[in-house]
Amino acid sequence: MKRTLSLTAFGNATSLFLAITFTVCVAFDLLIPGRAMYQAWQKLLPGFEWISWKSFLLGLVESYGYGWYATLIWVPLYNVFAARSSGTGR
Repeated sequence: MKRTLSLTAFGNATSLFLAITFTVCVAFDLLIPGRAMYQAWQKLLPGFEWISWKSFLLGLVESYGYGWYATLIWVPLYNVFAARSSGTGR
C-alpha cells in the first residue's frame, strides 16, 4: 500500500482551499461589515488593503502561495515519517 502523499495534488488542494476561504471571508465581510475580518487579512497578506480588485487578486495569489508554502514543508515531512513507520525508509 502506498502511504506517501502527492506533492502536486496536496499543494493544489491546500492552495485552492485557502483561496476559496479567502474569497468566502471577503464576501462575508462585504455582506456583514459589522463582523468584518479584513483586519486579519491585512496582517497576514502583505500589500492587501480593503477593498479593490487589485487587492482582492493579490490576496488570492498570496493565499494560493501560502497553500504551497505549507505543502512544501508538510508533505515531505509526512512522507519521511510514513516511510519510517512502515519500515521502508531505513
